Amino acid sequence: MIESTPVRTERPGVCPSAPHPHPRPDGQDRYTIGEVSAWTGLTAHTLRWYERIGLMPHVDRSHTGQRRFTNKDLDWLTFVGKLRLTGMPVADMVRYAELVRRGEHTCEERQELLEATRRDVRSRIAELQDTLAVLDYKIDHYAGARRAPERTT
Repeated sequence: MIESTPVRTERPGVCPSAPHPHPRPDGQDRYTIGEVSAWTGLTAHTLRWYERIGLMPHVDRSHTGQRRFTNKDLDWLTFVGKLRLTGMPVADMVRYAELVRRGEHTCEERQELLEATRRDVRSRIAELQDTLAVLDYKIDHYAGARRAPERTT
């Protein structure tokens, strides 16, 4: 039996491996704002705000005007969630989204923006490691103090 390897389609600006499989296959991926809210954990208000400020690319609408999100939109929101976790300012996230929309000729600018964010993340990780070392020292100190037998003189 021949095993096939799934083909990954790369989308500009989107993390190539989504942490969760999509709820529906491509072609059947028309999600309401409520479904996207439940899947992402973002409120409908936040999703509308993302669209309004330009962080969310154009979202298709049904004939009645309701937003209809796709798997591509879910992938984008997953990536935006990762950017949020880095502490990237919203203005930088919007800038990145604008660069993605402008096309492949902006790859260098996008890379620079992500590299700057990576430097910030690494710096914060180093600060947190230092902080963790202090906490570990103090915890060990207090644990050792409780284990030491009381001395009588």
